[in-house]
Amino acid sequence: MKIQKLHVFTHNFSQNMPQVSLADLIAGAQAGRLVSFPTDTVPALATLPEKAGLIFAAKQRSQDKPLILMGASAADLWPYVKGSEYEYELWQQVVNQYWPGALTLVLTASDRLPKQINPTDPTTIGIRVPDNAIARAILAKTGPLATTSANFSGQPPLQTMAEITMQFPDALTLATTEFLDEISGVGVPSTVAKWTGKNWQILRQGRITLN
Repeated sequence: MKIQKLHVFTHNFSQNMPQVSLADLIAGAQAGRLVSFPTDTVPALATLPEKAGLIFAAKQRSQDKPLILMGASAADLWPYVKGSEYEYELWQQVVNQYWPGALTLVLTASDRLPKQINPTDPTTIGIRVPDNAIARAILAKTGPLATTSANFSGQPPLQTMAEITMQFPDALTLATTEFLDEISGVGVPSTVAKWTGKNWQILRQGRITLN
């Protein structure tokens, strides 16, 4: 009986604010809606890659700050980058060690990548597989999504679905009654490492230290 009442409450609440079930969030993302969900670092604001302009507009984000392409697995992300056979082998070794996890790799983008993700330099893209079961379940259904932290540009990342719902009323957020153990990340953004063609350049140091 308690479970039934909880579902009724969640349904009524979502009519006023865009907190939805996991299935509805996935359907919204597939339809091109702006969505937000938890990750292992900070909550993500996400949408289909070709709809990335929605994120820039919602965050009031400068076009010269590219988004991250997040996927459920490395195999889902490799088609969006290009490199030599040697580079792919090296990158695979890195992701085998650190993914899923808080490491974003900035690599040369393939022609498959929509320009909207990195408008000023569509030749590169940051990719990541999060260490969060909810995020990977969503990404497995939607395919890779354009993502960034959920906050207005220049402000600290928001940490809860409730805060995100208030600040981004047009975004679908995951109802906090679902998967409570998976909602909270550590609050620290990912390490960002750019491949220079010879080695890794650390653009942002996070929890992971690249050896």
